Amino acid sequence: MNSLAEKVQAAITPSITDMGYHIVQVKFMDGKSSQTLQIMAEWPDGRMGVEDCAMISRQASAVLDVEDIIPTAYRLEVSSPGIDRPLVKYTDYAPYIGHSAKIETVLPIAGRKRFAGIIKAAEGADIILTVDGKDIALPFIDIHSAKLVLTDALIKAHQKRQKEAS
Repeated sequence: MNSLAEKVQAAITPSITDMGYHIVQVKFMDGKSSQTLQIMAEWPDGRMGVEDCAMISRQASAVLDVEDIIPTAYRLEVSSPGIDRPLVKYTDYAPYIGHSAKIETVLPIAGRKRFAGIIKAAEGADIILTVDGKDIALPFIDIHSAKLVLTDALIKAHQKRQKEAS
């Protein structure tokens, strides 16, 4: 494990998963006076409420107090990934085929590192993004960050998913 965020995620995942939640992302963000540990999580069907955040916060705090992984002071923030969620894992892409995303790569691909387009597929080791009418294969391993773009179609899809989960 390389980063502190990966160590934290490894420590909290078993207990958060036992509670029924799915961890979307764990990351540290530097602030003016301290670091913030951000945990994004949700139920498998995408739901997430304020009480869910509070329960995960209590559980993560208890685990992190015992494990003592973080050497400095930090602020814990637990949230839903939201509709315009980050796409972190390879499996995050398939449910959003047909929706808009912004993707940044580690190394330039076709002369650029930033792409905005429609997710066409997750094939083999690549994410296929349609940009300006052309399909571009972005190796998943080279993706630095990606997130969905908030559109009317994404909002409608989210509402439909929420309705089906109820």
